[in-house]
Amino acid sequence: MKHLARVRIAGLGTYLPDAIVRNVELGKKLGVPDGWIEKVTGVVERRRAGGETTAQMAAAAVRNALDDAEAELDEVELIIGASAAPQQLIPCSAAFVQRELMAPAGKSACFDVGATCLSFLVALHLASLYIHSGKYRCVVIASSELTSFALNPSHPESAALFGDAAAAAVLKPTRKGESSAVGHYALSTFSSGAHLTELRGGGTFRHPNDPCTTPEDNTFSMDGPAVLRMALETMPGFFKAFLEQAGSVREDYDFIIPHQASRRGLEVMRRALGLNRDRMFINLERRGNCIAASIPLALAESRSAGLLQRGQRVLLLGTGAGLTLGALELIF
Repeated sequence: MKHLARVRIAGLGTYLPDAIVRNVELGKKLGVPDGWIEKVTGVVERRRAGGETTAQMAAAAVRNALDDAEAELDEVELIIGASAAPQQLIPCSAAFVQRELMAPAGKSACFDVGATCLSFLVALHLASLYIHSGKYRCVVIASSELTSFALNPSHPESAALFGDAAAAAVLKPTRKGESSAVGHYALSTFSSGAHLTELRGGGTFRHPNDPCTTPEDNTFSMDGPAVLRMALETMPGFFKAFLEQAGSVREDYDFIIPHQASRRGLEVMRRALGLNRDRMFINLERRGNCIAASIPLALAESRSAGLLQRGQRVLLLGTGAGLTLGALELIF
């Protein structure tokens, strides 16, 4: 493994809303036949928030991550919000997380990273650079997603696919005698696919005060088959280059955490990249696609299940809107 940053994920934490929405209930609302949702998406149930804010969910996950890391809140020097949708456009969601945590004002810097489904992966890379350089010694990354607000019931495939969740990680320098490290990272965007996954409202293009903005502009839209085709065309070359630059081969990775895109998306990626299914952690069936929270949630749940162990070489990878491809390797 090349390009090692002596940084460890010291703690992981999650937050899942209490409400579980199963396919039978959701299928009736969406007007689809029994069995259709699982067949098309691979999801059996997903969580739905019941009044929590993005920052409240994120803060709950951060508290759990700090407990896991045996770290105190006043140690935190940087909070990175890493989600697809912010709590509001200004200020950054990380500022609301700091306030929700009742963290010491002015003790930590706050900013957000927005790379849709790959936001956590990008934030993890940035945080590792900060820590490796000596700038910070304790960084928190929080990915919190409230998906239900933006789902369009007239698009049942995407309306059934997504779930609400938050996950957080505490990063610190690797201690003497430990092997934990963040390794090679790559991110590539193919903007010819930018129109394939969109939420047009909320910005200057379809501003909320523009009379031309429609309710549908404020809901999520995705051309799933076109995204899959484009990912199939671009991902093999991207992954080959990633392995070459990392000085690695597929078999080097003990564990693979993919973004939980959809059942078909996971299978297409696995076959196209030649990945070993037994080394992949998949929680899509019970969690749905939790966008940016997907990868850190899978990291935390695989560790809780005893599957992810210290010292293992782990590969994080996936796709996001853009179309963006991303991968990062680490020694957990």
